[in-house]
Amino acid sequence: MKRTLLPTLLLASLLAGAAPFAAHAQSAVPQADVRALQPGEFLWYPQIAPEGPVVLVVSLDEQRAYVYRNGIAIGVSTISSGKAGKDTPTGVFTILQKNKDHRSNLYNNAPMPYMQRLTWDGIALHGGHLPGYPASHGCVRLPQAFAEKLFGITRFGDSVVVANAKASPASLVHPAVLAPVTAGGQAAHPDLSAYEVYWNEAASPDGPVSILVSLYDQRVSVLRNGVLIGAAPLQMVRDFALNGTVLLVMTTEMEDIPSLLDPQQKEHRWVAHRVLGEEGAPMPPLRSLGDAFWIPQDFARRLYAVLKPGTTVLLSDLPGVRATPDDQPSVPVLESDEASPTTAVR
Repeated sequence: MKRTLLPTLLLASLLAGAAPFAAHAQSAVPQADVRALQPGEFLWYPQIAPEGPVVLVVSLDEQRAYVYRNGIAIGVSTISSGKAGKDTPTGVFTILQKNKDHRSNLYNNAPMPYMQRLTWDGIALHGGHLPGYPASHGCVRLPQAFAEKLFGITRFGDSVVVANAKASPASLVHPAVLAPVTAGGQAAHPDLSAYEVYWNEAASPDGPVSILVSLYDQRVSVLRNGVLIGAAPLQMVRDFALNGTVLLVMTTEMEDIPSLLDPQQKEHRWVAHRVLGEEGAPMPPLRSLGDAFWIPQDFARRLYAVLKPGTTVLLSDLPGVRATPDDQPSVPVLESDEASPTTAVR
């Protein structure tokens, strides 16, 4: 199988005229496993996928809620679900009603700010107190600031999947960067081997495009309107380490040079930002990254054809999928960035 250099899509294609990294790109950024979040804390990075369908996955075992937009994780939060005898039901739900000033008609007119109803018999998402364990009457309590942010991006009919280990597959109980379900609540990914090349544009003919390049998985995943339309193995030079996550956003501008994804076409111009990273990790020079990756040539041409302004590429050393907590005992889904205004706590 032929292979092609990937600097066009990743970083080297930015070349000398590319927009610089954000000013805080090399600031100290402590790493934090999402399991270490304290009650009331959350992470929020909406710029990773600015458009696309929203899906929420609630893991009752982890007491965490994962927010996906266009098939990519943009946030994760601590929660408090139903206590013993008032268990939060599992399953696939849709948002039936929204009211930012709702009060309970069952429990003493208790405030339920930024309420998003999942069932007509009282189960909902809403802001509330998080003691660090299941304590609600069945609802999913969220930190109030997180509840407000989530309220602002969801729509009626959006899917919410509530999972536990007794009733759900591991991909739902322990989610990762790639959404385990589609906007319709169905399994998101075909069963592919690590070396298999997959391309099916018909699975989602239109919509915003987001791309995950996972160095951990050595895999490229292409999502359109929240649906996987392509995946391919990623080859890397030995001992390459990114030490974090870089976000690329495609602009409307073109470079007057051939694209290395498709030499018959011109190169797109991208803007790059470091989103996540480890404390003290230096940012590799842009051009040095270009020689570090390869993908199959035919896949590269198909990939070029679906790119459009606003396409985002998340280049990360995090996994796209966590099969079970034992398989990946210490790998975070997102990492905290105290230098970023999008990281919120309590």
